[in-house]
Amino acid sequence: MLNHSHAHAKSRSAGSIRKGAELLIVDECSENIQILRDVLKQDYYISSASTTEEILDMINQGQKPDLVLLDLFMQSGEGFRICSLLKDNLKTSNIPVIIMAARNDPDDQIQGLSLGADDFIIKPFHIPLLKARINNHLNLKSKADLLEHLAHIDGLTHIPNRRRFDTVLKQEWRRAIRAGTSLAILMADLDDFKEYNDLHGHGNGDDYLRVVADCLSNELQRPGDLVARYGGEEFVVLLPDCGLKNAVTIAERMRIAVESLPVEHLISSDSKPATVSVGCAAERPDLTRHATQLIERADQNLYKAKSLGKNRVWGRLEDEDTNKYE
Repeated sequence: MLNHSHAHAKSRSAGSIRKGAELLIVDECSENIQILRDVLKQDYYISSASTTEEILDMINQGQKPDLVLLDLFMQSGEGFRICSLLKDNLKTSNIPVIIMAARNDPDDQIQGLSLGADDFIIKPFHIPLLKARINNHLNLKSKADLLEHLAHIDGLTHIPNRRRFDTVLKQEWRRAIRAGTSLAILMADLDDFKEYNDLHGHGNGDDYLRVVADCLSNELQRPGDLVARYGGEEFVVLLPDCGLKNAVTIAERMRIAVESLPVEHLISSDSKPATVSVGCAAERPDLTRHATQLIERADQNLYKAKSLGKNRVWGRLEDEDTNKYE
């Protein structure tokens, strides 16, 4: 399987190996797995699987290796199918897959690449070359992950942007339907922000937004909660597994935190205190409704809070259909 004469050869790219990455070796032959483990374990964390069922269990449990080394000619003929499963699943589609094959057959390579495989390597392996290919794909994935991360972050406030919020909302909506749990949304808008900007300039306005974004984020206490910049001076908060009563409590805590911000340290001391109005809505999602309806209700309650004098939270329990909402 391996070209052992090169197993300890020096590689000019050895210094660039991304140590600590996790590789998943998929092969029905335990001996092949052990040989690869022996030559790669000093540079990477190694896990292994020998059946499709094991891989599916890993995916369902949330395990995500950084790269997969997949033996093509597994005795069961599952190599191509496993590649297809990995690339068709949203949880694993961005994981690089390097197919390992015992023969240099262009048709096999075409089929593997058409299924989404990222590379194709023929046995016996030249170990430094194998490591170089692994490292190249890990570096490409790292750059792609960074770009994906940046695409979901607001450039001004450095919190998630609306695109990220929309993605997470869809995921949490589906999860809440399956689990039968509540989902809450807070729409928060800075009061008199245009006046603030006109009086103190856009630079101070940007500082104001950044400080408020940090303030709102600091009030979240659960890993699954999310605050995002929705647009302009408006922020949105997503609270999974949260009913309206708790959502109103969190919103009020945020309102008080924003009101307590030392904005006079940012601009002149004659400024008004920073204040925010918040609209709250919550419900138990079902297949007859859409997540945008929940956003619309939170937005309507935000306008209600504004109309009642600003610097307040609106989302009264008696305004909700308690048979459907919490």
